[in-house]
Amino acid sequence: MKEILVVAEIRQGEVRPITYELLNISKCVNGKITCILLGNDVKEIAKELADKADEVLLIQDDSLENFNSELYWHALKEVIEERKPYIVAMGHTSMGMDLAPYVADQLDLPIVTDIVRIEEKDGRLVVHKYVYNNKLLAELKLKESEGYVLTIRQGEFKDEVGGKEGSIIERSFSPPETLKKRFIEYIEPETVGVDISKADVIISVGRGIEDEANIELAEELAEMINGVVAGSRPVIDSGWLPKERQVGISGKTVKPKLYLALGISGAFQHIVGMKDSDLIIAINKDPEAPIFQVAHYGVVGDIFEIIPELVDKLNQ
Repeated sequence: MKEILVVAEIRQGEVRPITYELLNISKCVNGKITCILLGNDVKEIAKELADKADEVLLIQDDSLENFNSELYWHALKEVIEERKPYIVAMGHTSMGMDLAPYVADQLDLPIVTDIVRIEEKDGRLVVHKYVYNNKLLAELKLKESEGYVLTIRQGEFKDEVGGKEGSIIERSFSPPETLKKRFIEYIEPETVGVDISKADVIISVGRGIEDEANIELAEELAEMINGVVAGSRPVIDSGWLPKERQVGISGKTVKPKLYLALGISGAFQHIVGMKDSDLIIAINKDPEAPIFQVAHYGVVGDIFEIIPELVDKLNQ
């Protein structure tokens, strides 16, 4: 059976969400999912990952306390050369963008970055990624190879795998005596505003909100249902909401339990960022608006008539 080697991403002792998405690749490519976990004192995390992988390779060492692409490569090299996995998968994150090209170059393997979909067609690996500044979705049929290195865009694969009871195999690691890179310190990025990617309920406004002052309507509704307000690119470009509230290709990918789209037409750049929400409700005056193609429920109407009525109902 083909093996898919997922490189777990750990930050400050916590598994990053992209790791769980990567462990779901087996739904796209049939194969054994092996997760390789590099770190220090992370055995409890290995047990957690074993619930979602067929096998967890645990490599612990003091030197692996913090990410260092040079050290990670030395730890990965023996595993990849020994097992020759079909796919080495990483998140398209700062870690993956640093490590993946180096791994591909050292092993002379094909690499494709920032992938949003994977499938197999006629025995060939096919991947999809956006090109030309995210204006086109390209389908790439990869050349035949014993293995591939892929980085996956965050938010494109659902975290649905569980209950696998995978085995945990510990492997030894001896770091090289000399390194060109070294870890200095971890600086926590300053938190600005609200992280919409973690919100369970999102009230998202589009061009149909018409004016910055009208966003107050969405904020009132959001407060009543414990949600946060986000927006499409035209709203952010107009300066009505801060950049960190933007949903879409050039903003954030979100997967809330409820996504309420108010006056959003539904350009594909926006839909890509919210299409996997558990429940999508769209309100728009245009019955032909593309947003209705992905919405679970759609209302053709004026948001300035519907939302006040909804607020009144919730206040009763």
